Amino acid sequence: MSEEHYEVYAVKYARLSRRSPENFVGGDPHDVDMPLFYYVWVIKGAQRTVVVDTGFDEPVGRKRGRQILHPVAEGVRALGVDPAKVEDVVITHMHYDHAGNVPLFAQARYHLQDKEMEFATGRCMCHDLMRHGYEADDVAHLVRCVFNGRVQFHDGTGELAPGIELYHIGGHTRGLQSVRVRTRRGWVVLASDASHFYAHMEQDRAYPILYNLGDMLEGYRKLRALASSPQHIIPGHDPLVMERYPVAGEGMSDWIVRLDVEPRRS
Repeated sequence: MSEEHYEVYAVKYARLSRRSPENFVGGDPHDVDMPLFYYVWVIKGAQRTVVVDTGFDEPVGRKRGRQILHPVAEGVRALGVDPAKVEDVVITHMHYDHAGNVPLFAQARYHLQDKEMEFATGRCMCHDLMRHGYEADDVAHLVRCVFNGRVQFHDGTGELAPGIELYHIGGHTRGLQSVRVRTRRGWVVLASDASHFYAHMEQDRAYPILYNLGDMLEGYRKLRALASSPQHIIPGHDPLVMERYPVAGEGMSDWIVRLDVEPRRS
């Protein structure tokens, strides 16, 4: 029986204008424009479709001053996927921009690290600096999903399906996980916020929102070991993803790109 290879897509749904000093521990002497793009990811195979992260909705975007460009549901549907019928959703971590849109994936089973649920519902959330990235409604939704039998917990390394693997990384949050996907060009790793930008991995620098700096920096080594090459690692918020990978289809320019094919440039 041949191994299944998956298609992988990055769907940009929102953006935030920022200067580069805000994106690095210790600042950045260049002080240039360095916006954040917000993504969800779709993994499509012959037997299953998996969505990685669920983004945030318009009310949360307004609350936090983020500009939604295309609602998440619109991007997922553009790839021929009905959110209401998605069976598996990976939550890389429970920050508002990765675990929102509560009503959207109404039938999904959520895949989550034990440590992330412990972190998001434990004593660290007593501190404003630690809970700032979380929305109480999103956390409560996932707790309800636990009681409804709709959460599958993973402890470290797990396999969602042959060719789709989950790895605990930590650093940014206590329970952050990344996703490794088998594609025709090799193992692609969806880093999510294990590395917000290519520059974090390439320069061994850190994003300033973190739980453990040592784990964040060590996470870059883990990502490189999991991917077929450094060019197979996809950071969580970098606009360069839109430039480096080909548009997924007609009408998807600067919105949806395909990650399971060779990048246009690196």
